[in-house]
Amino acid sequence: MTWTQNFTPITDNLALSSLAALIPILYFFWALTIKRMKGYIAGITTLLVALAVAVLIYGMPAGKAVMSASQGAVYGLLPIGWIIITSVFLYKMTVKSGQFNIIRSSVLSLTEDRRLQALLVAFSFGAFLEGAAGFGAPVAISAALLVGLGFNPLYAAGICLIANTAPVAFGAVGIPIIAMEGPTGIAAMEISKMVGRQLPFLSAFIPLYLILIMTGWKRSLEVLPAILVSGFSFAITQYLSSNFLGPELPDILSALVSLFALAIFLKFWKPKTIFRFASEETAAAAEPIYAAEAETKYTKTQIFHAWSPFLLLTLFITIWGMNPIKPALSGHYEGNNALLGGINEIGKLLTFQIEVPGLHNAIIGSDGLPIAAFYKIELLGAAGTAILLAAIVTKFIAHMSAKDVYSTFVEAMKELAKPILMISAVVAFAYVTNASGMSTTLGMTLAKSGDLFPFFAPVLGWLGVFITGSDTSANLLFGSLQKVTALKVGMEPVLALGANSSGGVTGKMISPQSIAIACAAVGLAGRESELLRFTLKHSLFLLLLVCVITFLQNGVLSWMIP
Repeated sequence: MTWTQNFTPITDNLALSSLAALIPILYFFWALTIKRMKGYIAGITTLLVALAVAVLIYGMPAGKAVMSASQGAVYGLLPIGWIIITSVFLYKMTVKSGQFNIIRSSVLSLTEDRRLQALLVAFSFGAFLEGAAGFGAPVAISAALLVGLGFNPLYAAGICLIANTAPVAFGAVGIPIIAMEGPTGIAAMEISKMVGRQLPFLSAFIPLYLILIMTGWKRSLEVLPAILVSGFSFAITQYLSSNFLGPELPDILSALVSLFALAIFLKFWKPKTIFRFASEETAAAAEPIYAAEAETKYTKTQIFHAWSPFLLLTLFITIWGMNPIKPALSGHYEGNNALLGGINEIGKLLTFQIEVPGLHNAIIGSDGLPIAAFYKIELLGAAGTAILLAAIVTKFIAHMSAKDVYSTFVEAMKELAKPILMISAVVAFAYVTNASGMSTTLGMTLAKSGDLFPFFAPVLGWLGVFITGSDTSANLLFGSLQKVTALKVGMEPVLALGANSSGGVTGKMISPQSIAIACAAVGLAGRESELLRFTLKHSLFLLLLVCVITFLQNGVLSWMIP
């Protein structure tokens, strides 16, 4: 039997229905920021609240609500959970083998300054991983690297989440932009151009904002030249690549240009004073460990050898995201190449797409069509598998015994059990929210803002990413609504679509999935509430900037619309 979504279940009143749709979201914020529940408890109870609202208020059949939750839970395990497990596993291997000491020293040889290390690792390297993989890998890897360098875990996680703002819209080889073309009918290239005329303003600002958060205004001015090199090299490359090449490469190219530009710049320029955290200064006064580390000299071969696990990670993730290799890994290759054909056959065997019982084509959506629902499991094509292969090769590079590798993997699994449980719960919550129609209710409410819609359009993207944890999902969720509403209020549809994606990037840092991933990567499982309180105000501030940019582009800056 089919069930038709009802977006105004309370007496056909949109305002009252929106208040009902907000209940699970408000509960989640309360659970983490006020009640300070452990992340997995907050995630599970939020899922239960969402199920109750879906069934009791939205009239969704209980069986369908539970099955939609199961669909989300499976997606939370694979690909998202798989990426986190393999990322942390790879990082732990470099630590146990002693390779991370050399990595740490090589970064310190560029700069011992924590401000500049944050720009190199959290901003540039994190953006590269976002462009190549997405799905949590950038925050997990870069945050773990910063902790290894000596950053406070909470700071490392928070900084990496905020730095991840710049590349999210073009993440995973441009998938968020490409995905929007289908439901909206607007060419991905045009959307790419629009986002490329919004996001670079934010990208140029983020490095300065990161350092301001870390050190305040005075200390930020001390490294302003490096901040300008990092931010503007990234932003200019992001604009040029998004407007002239398309949505696939802006992150990868911008990150590489920014990373190399800053590394080369630091060969010729150094800050007058070296910034370290207060706790480190106290420790250094008692024991000058930093001077000793700086004096340790490693050969270029040793440094290359130590970095090779992350170079392999980059190589494998890049290959996994390339066309036509990517479809072959998932069993969807249709070409004539024999090698890719062989990979395609293996991909077919390791890819499972199973209809969700009682849910597939059993819900009628806003367009009057049934909504497909599958458990989609890609064992070979998942980005986590690419990271696992990098870890397997690292075993031989680092000369680790099979016993040590196994114990490291078990250790990672034990540490990540509760964070993975939280991730599965919050993704399940997102699926229930979408399947019941709660997300659409909230979107319809914002669309009622009329002439102010250009200002509020990014809020839809922000809300979508908070709920789903993905800019891609937010674009699919609200893309059509953005286009229809824009036409009604006299706004260029491509501007509304760009605003959805650009606004969405500011919601990534408070998404329950992202919070859980970041905490898991730096060993803060159970302290998700602290991280959310750290990032929430920054998310709202950066969202406000995107809202202002979009509003101006709809008026005095309309010449910027492609």
